[in-house]
Amino acid sequence: MSVHIDIEGLRPEAVAVVPSPLAELGMALHALSEPAHHPGLQGWVTGVTARLDPHLADRMCEADFLWRTTFSDLFLPWAGLPDRRTLPGATLAEELDQLDKLSDEQFVDAALEFTCGGGTGYGECGPTALSDPDTRRRALDLAAARGPRQLHFGERLLADPPRIRAWLRQFLRDCDEAFFAEAWSRLRHQLAADARHKTDLLRRKGLAEALAAVSPAITLDAAGTRITVDKLGDGRTTTGDGGLLLVPTSLGWPHLMVLHRYGWQPVLHYPVGSPELAVPQTLGQLALRMTALSHPVRMRMCRHLARSAHTTSELAQVLGMTAPEISRHLAVLKKAGLISTRRRGRYVLHQLDVTVVARLGSEFLEGILR
Repeated sequence: MSVHIDIEGLRPEAVAVVPSPLAELGMALHALSEPAHHPGLQGWVTGVTARLDPHLADRMCEADFLWRTTFSDLFLPWAGLPDRRTLPGATLAEELDQLDKLSDEQFVDAALEFTCGGGTGYGECGPTALSDPDTRRRALDLAAARGPRQLHFGERLLADPPRIRAWLRQFLRDCDEAFFAEAWSRLRHQLAADARHKTDLLRRKGLAEALAAVSPAITLDAAGTRITVDKLGDGRTTTGDGGLLLVPTSLGWPHLMVLHRYGWQPVLHYPVGSPELAVPQTLGQLALRMTALSHPVRMRMCRHLARSAHTTSELAQVLGMTAPEISRHLAVLKKAGLISTRRRGRYVLHQLDVTVVARLGSEFLEGILR
């Protein structure tokens, strides 16, 4: 499973690396709502939460489905503007003005994506909940299934989009005043430095090198016409006659997000400064390792291999199995990269790579939240 971006015909100058204060505010709201996703931000989350005005905290809960799952495309409004080449604003105020330029149909469709599971299919062109009664009914049914708050918000959104737009704009301004302006004053320098570095890579070494520096989970095919992002999900979009945006986030690890909404400019929203996993495993390799460890015989083998190196014969004897059976299980563990093998004289010794196994929890979290 992966997300593909068709970039055939994309000119080099149509690729830009630009920080976005509104996108970072969206990620800040997400981290405050789902701190377990971001263990490295525990201190910041605790500090902000402790001094948050109770009224603002209540408002934050009122529509947290716009940013709790990850965050809505409403936090990337410049990608939805008609020319599909608009860059993020330099300030939050500029980007809130860009948010105002989205049509009511775009605003509602993006809001419904996480409010109730969607109006129009995410990667498809189709009727919107504002224009089509069947789509509207389905959206409200899904909202009702998710709870009374989602249903109430969905009903208000569909009945009076301008009112909800004004509510969201004021809420984001209040968040900026309460905690985000201070955070952005620190984060913007790191994000600007990363954007300069990636832009320099683009100019000197090309898109493939820049994408590899963004994340090992992003690859460009040999023809240079398709970007593939290794994610636990499927999607497809195209730059068409528009551009491609790379937007760094300091608060975002482990989320590597791809905006591939129909008709919007494709965006890669990627984390910077995330030392937890320097080289994330592919989802295929992660699945291979977890499958290898799930077999009860191999779990018992790992218990012995974690303590010391063993030969095939030693394992066969201690586990009461034949050497060929042990060899087959060892081959599975070795293919998954879970054991190391070394020769000592005429003996071949196998040992569990405990460092790799210890990382599996973090790799699993990174993989499913990427």
